[in-house]
Amino acid sequence: MTNRPGQPFYVIALLLMLLAFHSTMLNAQDVSLIPQPVSLQPGKGSFTLTASTVISVPAKQPEVQKAAAYFVNTLKPATGFTLKTAEASSAAGIQLTLYSKADPRIGQEGYTLTVDESKVTLGANTPAGLFYGVQTLVQMLPEQVEAKTASTQVKWQIPAVSIIDYPRFAWRGIMLDVSRHFFSKDYVKTYIDQLARYKFNRLHLHLTDDHGWRLEIKSLPKLTQVGAWRVPRTGTYGSHDAPRPGEKPTYGGFYTQDDIREIVQYAKDRYVEILPEIDVPGHSMAAIAAYPELCVTKDTTIKVNPGSKFSTWYGGGKFEMHIDNTLNPADEKVYDFLDKVFTEVAALFPFEYIHMGGDECYKGYWEKDAKVQAFMKKNNLKDGDALQNYLTKRVGQILTSKKKKLIGWDEILEGGDLAPGSAVMSWRGSKGGIEASHQKRPVVMSPAPHYYLDMMQGDASIEPPIYSSARLKDVYAFNILPAGIDSTFVLGGQGNLWTEQVASIPDVEYMTYPRAFAIAENMWSPRYKKNWNDFVTRVEDHFRRFDQAGVNYAPSFYDPIITIKKNKEGLLLIDLKSEVEGLDLYYSVDNSIPSRYHDKYQEPIVFPQGADMFRVIAYRDGKAIGRLISLKTEELEKRVRK
Repeated sequence: MTNRPGQPFYVIALLLMLLAFHSTMLNAQDVSLIPQPVSLQPGKGSFTLTASTVISVPAKQPEVQKAAAYFVNTLKPATGFTLKTAEASSAAGIQLTLYSKADPRIGQEGYTLTVDESKVTLGANTPAGLFYGVQTLVQMLPEQVEAKTASTQVKWQIPAVSIIDYPRFAWRGIMLDVSRHFFSKDYVKTYIDQLARYKFNRLHLHLTDDHGWRLEIKSLPKLTQVGAWRVPRTGTYGSHDAPRPGEKPTYGGFYTQDDIREIVQYAKDRYVEILPEIDVPGHSMAAIAAYPELCVTKDTTIKVNPGSKFSTWYGGGKFEMHIDNTLNPADEKVYDFLDKVFTEVAALFPFEYIHMGGDECYKGYWEKDAKVQAFMKKNNLKDGDALQNYLTKRVGQILTSKKKKLIGWDEILEGGDLAPGSAVMSWRGSKGGIEASHQKRPVVMSPAPHYYLDMMQGDASIEPPIYSSARLKDVYAFNILPAGIDSTFVLGGQGNLWTEQVASIPDVEYMTYPRAFAIAENMWSPRYKKNWNDFVTRVEDHFRRFDQAGVNYAPSFYDPIITIKKNKEGLLLIDLKSEVEGLDLYYSVDNSIPSRYHDKYQEPIVFPQGADMFRVIAYRDGKAIGRLISLKTEELEKRVRK
């Protein structure tokens, strides 16, 4: 090939174009957002945040000023900057705007965001939209922004983008069970901050159960004097010793009404509604310990349960309670009690809904009581389900009188028509949600096991023990709109963290993340944008952000899925699969600790006769990334699929 005059110019121009394209692609990769925006177009270059950056806020718009202040306060610990705000400053690098004429594309919680090398422009129809746009901006900054101390070694750059974003569902929730284990007011506020970063807007607090009553009710002081405390126990829930005679109940706690007001306001400032749950008529042992006259047996020996066995489960939803934990629907004093409780609950929580529970209500004590049976006959209630439905409707009337709406677990569908104006939270799969939608009732989908954050998320040998599992890939793939549901009535969805086996803050975070990331994306992002491999990359980016913030998370999705069969010779056959692509699985069958120098999994492993231990660990790029799983032969035998 001969040289032509000017060829170097064309070569240089081509190289410059390729570099510019490569720069744009790098920026696209740098934008690692959860949940994924509706539309994101990468630009060229980035905006650099400095100590002199000014945020423009319109005059006489306190909600915009509030969003700016939140942004400033969020950035200050890690950047060391105290950014200034100015009213309609043309010199401002960051401009926050509430549209005077609504942008129909983005609705009530959406936003538009444009970043180039000279400025950042964030606009929304409502303050909530501005808040979610600010969360996106925070996620676009380097991971060190989540640190609690300032770094002078970081360039605080925001990649150039153009984003149009809005949520798929209006209800994007997480439930935290504070009854089984009490978590302080300060931690609840921290948890709200974590959830808000990922655009959740509901925190459901499970405030009462058999194991603790966590809300001060001034007209019924024994609920917290007695019901908030139990004897201390450590170990596996359900196998603890029952309270011993004379043993002092020292474990527990509760929220004062001032605590609740503080939490509610803190959440409101982050556009999170608090949904309180008072679980009745079942799951009421803590209330009954305080006021034994509320149950059929009127048993004064009942104590707040410390996690000891008090029921037998037979499968198929059938169970028996050995201690009375159910309110008496035939006693008018119970409704006086409930009226007092819900009067104070309604005054504390401004959200339109109050959750009344309604799940797993044992009716055996009702069936044995002559007064209850006479009440049922008098009111033409054919069975225990109809009696519970009667109580649910009475609760609905009480809540209506407080200008609140009832929401309950899907058992409230049983025994008769739903209470007027009530909504259903579907947890026993999707069936309850489908049925409620056909009755034209509002529905929140939170089906087990996929949206139950207490489920195991990896191998049972290294996860908190519970009866089922929900791995990250399955949670991410799950669609809360099953065939047959009328989506018109689906408000959204919710992940539920029950805390029987979750006793500490690190445990809460381990069980919540990364599965809450998957739920956040399912609730916010368009379903057509789902991409598992891309999601994994973003999860790993956010793990690094959590490392900076000091927040725990589960690395379970790196660990292999282990399936055991038997071959024709009767030997164990071990099959390994990975949720995450690109992992190498190294194993041993000779009691050694596997490393990258051991056998790499290629095909199902025939476990040798006489071997007594199988071990496996995941590697990526020559480095251990998973956790060591060790299974004895007896455990392998138990796992054989028939």
